[in-house]
Amino acid sequence: MKSILVYTLFFMSGLYFGQINNIIDPEPAINTIHKKYTGNIIFLSKAISLDSLKEADFLTQEVFQEDKDLNLRIFLNNSLVNYLHQLEPSLAVDELLKKGNYQFNFYIDGTLIYTENLNPGAGTAEDKKKKTTFRIPLISSKNEDSWGRYLWMRFYLVNGGIDQLNEGNHLLKVEIKPYLKATTLKVGNTIASGEIHLTIPKKNISEQQIAIQTINPNSGWKVSDEKLDKEKIRLLNKKIAENRFRNITGIVVIKNEKLLVEEYFSNSARDSLQDTRSVGKSFASALTGIAIKEGYLKSENQMLKDFYDLKQFKNYSSHKDSVTIKSLLTMSSGFDGNDADEESPGNEENMYPTDHWVRFTLDLPATENKIGKNWQYFTAGVVVTGDILNQSVPKGLENYAEQKLFRPLGIKNYKWQYTPQQKPSLAGGLRMRALDFAKFGQLYKNKGIWNGHNIIDKSWIKKSFTNYFTNDKDFEGYGYLFWRKVYRVGNQSFEAYQCSGNGGNKIIIFTEIPVVMVITAKAYNTSYAHSQADKIVQEYLLPAIGN
Repeated sequence: MKSILVYTLFFMSGLYFGQINNIIDPEPAINTIHKKYTGNIIFLSKAISLDSLKEADFLTQEVFQEDKDLNLRIFLNNSLVNYLHQLEPSLAVDELLKKGNYQFNFYIDGTLIYTENLNPGAGTAEDKKKKTTFRIPLISSKNEDSWGRYLWMRFYLVNGGIDQLNEGNHLLKVEIKPYLKATTLKVGNTIASGEIHLTIPKKNISEQQIAIQTINPNSGWKVSDEKLDKEKIRLLNKKIAENRFRNITGIVVIKNEKLLVEEYFSNSARDSLQDTRSVGKSFASALTGIAIKEGYLKSENQMLKDFYDLKQFKNYSSHKDSVTIKSLLTMSSGFDGNDADEESPGNEENMYPTDHWVRFTLDLPATENKIGKNWQYFTAGVVVTGDILNQSVPKGLENYAEQKLFRPLGIKNYKWQYTPQQKPSLAGGLRMRALDFAKFGQLYKNKGIWNGHNIIDKSWIKKSFTNYFTNDKDFEGYGYLFWRKVYRVGNQSFEAYQCSGNGGNKIIIFTEIPVVMVITAKAYNTSYAHSQADKIVQEYLLPAIGN
């Protein structure tokens, strides 16, 4: 009798605690395949509904092609929110979904290559409350709008997957766990895993694609005869030809003011005008320095109220009166604008459809952030900088840039992007040849001197190449519309200040070695654009040129 009572209490307590562990009732596994493969990840070559799915559709081995569909079908015995609840029973559903999601782990040949704690915003709340099976397109020939595609891209192109999946046979394994980041990161046990044998075919690359390109005459530069590790450049060219670095259009290296490397790809050539997007922002910095040098602006500490009647714009506050040109150059003006936040009122994507970009910016509300202290990427602020220049210099910004910057540098072929008022936009989009972008970089390397003429004051270069945000250990730094970046090769570190634009475009000016590099690319709006540019510099160009 006693044993029956104990069993009954145990059984009832099991039900009771089971109810606590499931904060929401998940969808039951009623499909035969789902029941049989709970806890498994299945690879598929196409999108197949659960009702139509058969075991014959499962992929266990495949010849891998980057343009061939690859899907995952996940089979779980619970929904995500319940797994998260087990990690932190005290949190409500909404809090769990704000702070957690799935963790994906990618293994190749038994080695963990990449781990990602999926952004809590990925996937719908309803699915995460209920779903126990779902499909993830990793590679989609139809370009399905899915977080899975971007997850795969980050694994494959940003974090080494493409390098590990080289020619030959490999085992790819994917493993999923729940994670929750409240006060600390909590990761649960594996809730599903699966693997597939992949054969990576050989890519037929010609010697012409690998060979170092000859520097033709009339480049505008003296040609360097310095040492160059040609094998490193050949390996770089091979990787670009194999599409392991992708959408690269040009690479130029200047050492000791002479042209050492000049390479073009993707149907680009010496005279191609490269669309380098936000690289053009750094030209706003240069032109501001020139205008101060010539007395058209008093200093970068001048305030917006010197140029605009701010009370005529929306959301006026005294904060706006104190916004300086310097705070616009350092992206710390305190306007409610952050291009990294889609919900930000001042996000640049909200600006472009309007008919007056300057008014859009000055209408924005101010935040409580102290001017000059909090950095956030704010394209619209650079548009205002351009407008201040346009109204301050003689004959307007376009003429001034031609007379004071482009003509002295011998830059003849270039193309502006314009604002709706048909004024040059310093937000980005300035196009010119890679060799001419290199001239701009070398001007800064020369501390403002070009062919014996002082174009930009040395003191302005020093201010531009100063990191104004040293308190943030996770941020390498920012100057006057120049990014600070430290490249690492072995145990050596190479500090640089650089112009940087969407797609992986760079003008890199090293501070301690006599080198300027230009990388032009059109990998726009991809997660791998900047990381592959960094790899090109760290793993190929710096080792190739030595010190």
